Amino acid sequence: MTSAVIIALAVLVAIFVIATIFEINIGILGFIGAFGVGTLVLQQSEKQILEHFPASIVLTIVGVTYFFAVARRNGTVEVIVARLLSWFGHRTALLPWAFFLTAAGLTSIGTFSPAAVALLAPAAMPAARRAGINPLVMGVLIINGAHAGGFSPLSVSGVLVGNLAVKQGLQFSALFLFAASFVANLVISMIVVLVDLLVRRRRLVEQVSTRTPATATTGGSSRAGSVATLEGPADSGNAHTDDAPAAAPRANRIQKFTLLVLAVMVVSVVALNAPIGFVALAAGALLGGFDLSNQRACIADISWSTVLLVAGMMTYIALLESEGIIGQLSNAALSVGSPALVALLLCAVMAITSAFASSTALLTALVPLAAPLLATGGVSSMGMISALSVSATVVDVSPFSTNGALIIASADTALRQKLYRQLLGYAALVVIFAPIALWAVLV
Repeated sequence: MTSAVIIALAVLVAIFVIATIFEINIGILGFIGAFGVGTLVLQQSEKQILEHFPASIVLTIVGVTYFFAVARRNGTVEVIVARLLSWFGHRTALLPWAFFLTAAGLTSIGTFSPAAVALLAPAAMPAARRAGINPLVMGVLIINGAHAGGFSPLSVSGVLVGNLAVKQGLQFSALFLFAASFVANLVISMIVVLVDLLVRRRRLVEQVSTRTPATATTGGSSRAGSVATLEGPADSGNAHTDDAPAAAPRANRIQKFTLLVLAVMVVSVVALNAPIGFVALAAGALLGGFDLSNQRACIADISWSTVLLVAGMMTYIALLESEGIIGQLSNAALSVGSPALVALLLCAVMAITSAFASSTALLTALVPLAAPLLATGGVSSMGMISALSVSATVVDVSPFSTNGALIIASADTALRQKLYRQLLGYAALVVIFAPIALWAVLV
């Protein structure tokens, strides 16, 4: 490798390390790296560097987050959540799945996963405590649900990966990526629920076998002992709890109109292939006209930190691509072994790093890096893209991630330390096994 490649790679690694340690927005470091490497190493002018600015992606993020800021402030998002949860009534055994599907529904229509988790966790974790549901199971299913819908054709992550793939000339199917993400998170959630059920049954058998005859005849343990949660005995499986989902409120005229606009937006983007950024901005502006007093707040609700993150990192990666540096790095990776082996290594790197760093930033770096590998034809293009994408997000249950922190913050104070350790252990298992499973199935 040339000195330029080594310097560019060193700067890329430094960007991730610094952003992880000091919690600086990685997009800022990406812009600094782009101008530093671009001017000092690659001898490019400011104008040439700015040609790599991802205007289309920035417009998409601004448009989608603006639209949902308007929808949230006029109460439509809350109506959607309440309606989805009301379908499950007070059947507490189904509560985790209710929150899973609700989170998936929110992210599939464009809500960021941390926003979906932040919206649901404060209601879900107390409900889990009162219903005798393992808080770890509830927390994991909320996060997995958010990830399940996180790569829909309407989501920022789905659009981002699609644009990256198309830019690299790779075969891409938005529906395949969405389905892969949804099924992967659904299967993981089913495994979590099954393991929890087996553990509870084993503990019940142990409790029954060690119960004294006097206790057995008086029925002192009852059904409550069958649910071994972090918080002790559970209520009846069909108990009505104060924290369980209430009846869904009726939507007012503005909220009904918002739902209609959302449906039109979905059809325009999915069926007519309209640019989601422009469509979302237009839809948001139309709805915002009914409540101009909230416009300043809606603009503030746009995910500017994500805009900065994506813009900075994509500018730096695009700069390296223009000089052939990404291609050289990919060719060096191919020399390690077969394309399938390199694919497994990339999935593992994606999962391990994403547990601590930004998943979005990693996708902007590793999807272009995988392009030459996919060009060899040794692995499936869509399978590899899907495996990388899901590997990057499925590990975001770590307590160090925003989603994990939100779950812990929403749990009972006395349980937070134990839940922290459990989430950490669970995240470690996901980091180890998820990339291997995704690689085996998709690649």
